[in-house]
Amino acid sequence: MNVTIEITNDCDSQWVPDQETCENWIQTALDLLGENKQYNVSLCLVDEAGSKDLNSRYCGKQNATNVLSFPAQLPPVFSNQLETTLLGDVVICPAILYREADELGKTPEAHWIHLLIHGFLHLLGYDHKTNGSAAIMEELEIDILEKLGFPNPYLVG
Repeated sequence: MNVTIEITNDCDSQWVPDQETCENWIQTALDLLGENKQYNVSLCLVDEAGSKDLNSRYCGKQNATNVLSFPAQLPPVFSNQLETTLLGDVVICPAILYREADELGKTPEAHWIHLLIHGFLHLLGYDHKTNGSAAIMEELEIDILEKLGFPNPYLVG
């Protein structure tokens, strides 16, 4: 296993995937991407107020959101000395995730995996700021979810 995920749950929510499940999902992404470094990722689960606060403070947006990513920005002098690369934090709001899954006709598990993979890809440097970069990121998400037995996340229902 090339990834360790530390989960902090700061909200009351329905089912959330456990650490082993999240690590297996991310490991599948790493395998597909050909990544063989050791990674550490923090997964923080927050309520809507926490999501709104983080989105406002760090992204300048005044609403809660389903997923945020905060890449670690360690200076190379430190990161080069570590056996494990500290990638950063993925923040997911389960309340929004469950509402979206219901509205989109998706299973909660399928939406969980999509948002976790989406956030993780941001930590690796992928983004969707342009049409080209969005197409690359979405194709990776589709491929990773397909490998895990889940449908294309961009097809509703």
